[in-house]
This record gives sequence, structure tokens and C-alpha cells, in this order.
Amino acid sequence: MDLSLLLVALVLGIIEGLTEFLPVSSTGHLIIFGDLLGYNDDTSKVFKIVIQLAAILAVCWDYRERLIKVAVGLPTERSAQHFVWMLFIGFLPAAILGLMFHSTIKGLLFNPITVATALVVGGLIILYVEKRAYHPRINDVDEMRWTDALKVGFAQALAMIPGTSRSGATIMGGLIFGLSRKTAAEFSFFLAIPTMFAATAYDLYKNWALLRIEDLPVFAVGFVASFVAAMWAVKSFIKFISNHTFIVFAWYRIAFGLFVLATWYFGWVEWSEV
Repeated sequence: MDLSLLLVALVLGIIEGLTEFLPVSSTGHLIIFGDLLGYNDDTSKVFKIVIQLAAILAVCWDYRERLIKVAVGLPTERSAQHFVWMLFIGFLPAAILGLMFHSTIKGLLFNPITVATALVVGGLIILYVEKRAYHPRINDVDEMRWTDALKVGFAQALAMIPGTSRSGATIMGGLIFGLSRKTAAEFSFFLAIPTMFAATAYDLYKNWALLRIEDLPVFAVGFVASFVAAMWAVKSFIKFISNHTFIVFAWYRIAFGLFVLATWYFGWVEWSEV
């Protein structure tokens, strides 16, 4: 086994875990760093599916008590039924639009320059949202109405554009539609579960022929790295947003995106074709 490939798997796994639930776009980071590290062949497609699955399993583990409580109470408890209903409604826009445009978007937009542009635009949107008057009316997921979940679901669907950030779109959408910072972040985490499981299953189905037994060590390293990094990132993120805005993430997105665009414009890095 090539040790350099294992190191690449470790690095990309950590990047996925750290960025999946932050408003900075994990897919965008994987496209950029995968391209930079030369890991952007067919095998990398399956690898990215595996490490994304690890990240969502980390969230399931972090929120296992809440999820178990919902599962147990689903047949009889109205709060559990309401919770699942909110997730279902929020999941629908991305599911429907994803089936319609998934292949087109992947074929046209999955390149570093599109990602860098989306990072900058998304950062500017976060700055705009943070400057608006902030008057949250929803302080818990249980207080959400179906219309709130649907609006956040449409915001999440914007993340089909690589570099937008699924968590960033849902969290910013949540703030615009009246959710508190913590509620917007937690609903984003919960909504990621059906969304990412569905996307993972669909991508795995489409790329099943690319699975090879000899790639298992690389996948295993990336999976573990992503799982551990995601667990740490989710806990740290919730603590951070309790006392901070999202402005730091906005400036990071803008700086990183402009840097990538500069390397492309001046020819410092030979990125994949736009």
C-alpha cells in the first residue's frame, strides 16, 4: 500500500470531518484539496462518499440520545412525530431537486474555480445576513412549523452548487426565517442525516462499479479520520456559536476563495479544467 496515498486519505478525511458541519463547504474543500493533492480520479469519487458517510455517522453518535428518544416515542409521542415531520418536510426540496439536477450539476460545476467563486459569494451573503436585525422567534426545533422547515429545506437545496455549503445554507436560511443560532445549527445537523444518507446511497449506487477491495485501507483511514474530526467539530461548533456570530466563517470563505481564484488567474496552480 502506498503510504503517500494513506497520508492523502488521512488529510482529506480530517478536512471532511472538520468542514462538513461548518458553513464553509466540505464538498468545496474536498474538490480543491483533492485536486491539489492529485486525488481526483474515479476512486476518489467513492472515497468522498465513504468519508461523508463517516461524518454523518459522527453526528448520529453525538445526538444518539435525542435520536433514540425520537425513535422510541415515534408511535405515541406528538413531539417525536413533529420532529420527524419537520425533518421530512425540510428534506423534500433537496431530494426532489437533487434527483432532477444532480448529474448536470456534477458534470458542470464540480471544479475548483466554481467552488472558489461560490465560497466568496457565500461569504458575502453571511456578512449580509449578520448585519440584519436579528430577532429570533424559534428557540427550539420543537417550536418550528412546517412552513419554517420547508423554507429551510429550500435554503439547503442551494447547497447543490459546490462551494455553497449545506450547513451554511441551512443555518443562514434558518436565521433569516426566525430560528435562533443554536436552533438553526442543530436543525442543520439533524436535517443532514436524511439528506446525506440519501445522497450517499444515491452516489454509491451510481458509482458501485468503482469499488475495489484493494482500496479498503485507504477508505478505512479516511473514514476514521472523518468520524473523529466530525465529532470534535460538531461539539466545538455548538459551543462557539453560543457566544459568537458566523462572521469569522464568512471572512475565511472570502479569503480562501480569493486565494484559489488568484492562484488560477496568475497561473500559480494548474487546476482542473473549468
